Amino acid sequence: MNKRLKKSILTSLPIALGVFLVWWMFRSLTTEGLEIVKNAFKNAHYFWIIVSLFLGLLSHLSRAYRWGFLVEPLGYKPRFLNSVFSIFTAYLVNLVFPRAGEVVRATSISNYEEIPFDKTFGTIVAERVIDVVMLLLIIVVSFFYQFDLLATIFASKIPSNPIIIIILGVLFVLGTVVFFYLIRKSKNIFFQKIRKFGLGLIEGIVSIFKMKKRSAFLFHTLFIWSMYLLMFYVASLAIPETANLNMGAIITGFVVGSLSMAATNGGLGTYPYGVQQVLILYGIAGNPALAFGLLMWSSQTLMVVLLGGLSFLALPFYNRRN
Repeated sequence: MNKRLKKSILTSLPIALGVFLVWWMFRSLTTEGLEIVKNAFKNAHYFWIIVSLFLGLLSHLSRAYRWGFLVEPLGYKPRFLNSVFSIFTAYLVNLVFPRAGEVVRATSISNYEEIPFDKTFGTIVAERVIDVVMLLLIIVVSFFYQFDLLATIFASKIPSNPIIIIILGVLFVLGTVVFFYLIRKSKNIFFQKIRKFGLGLIEGIVSIFKMKKRSAFLFHTLFIWSMYLLMFYVASLAIPETANLNMGAIITGFVVGSLSMAATNGGLGTYPYGVQQVLILYGIAGNPALAFGLLMWSSQTLMVVLLGGLSFLALPFYNRRN
């Protein structure tokens, strides 16, 4: 298989998966269910959606400002608007070509601020590492916050025979030991990538403590992820069936939604489906849960398309004037 064909397949598979999931979700709806979803969109309190999008905008602006703390130690100080435009353009590109947005973002700021590409791209990688760490922390918090629920679900899925439980436990421990041994010793490309990723996580965490303005960087990092969580919570107020979600449902739904964004282009299909399955666990009926997932995903995507398109056009205009 030549590289071009392989790249085309890898690019089209996430899109195909997303389109299939959208088709499958609507195909599975009854006529009554489809009406419930339509009415949810029709009768939603869009004031809360607007507030949610505003919180999302604040998080993106904060991300652009935070980026400056990573670039400044390299001897450069990019203009704030260039950082904002580059980030929104990257989000737009990621909707079509996942992970290509980071390259576009680095290229844009490199061209317009005359910063070497490798240095710019390095700061974006470091930023992503920190974001992964934050998401992992939220996952850990979600796990302990919802330990009773997860334990109940887990208990219902495994056999009650203690011998089988012990065997499964031993196999889990052995599997974990073998996995980490392979990460350390194996020459396999897959395990080498995992090892490299793990080392990158550690390096990204350590880099924070070497930063001159690390307190400001940490503040903006916490602010960004707080806005993400608030976005999800505020949007849930738009539909009566999801307006009374507890904090556990908010955190878990947010985590699953965030992880699903990486599965397909911009979470196409996977985001609404993932959020729906979480809300069902918390007692929300399937159709309103799907409606909320679709409403959340479509509003975020619309914001990215609009602001990303405007940023793409504004970049050359703004820099020509300056």
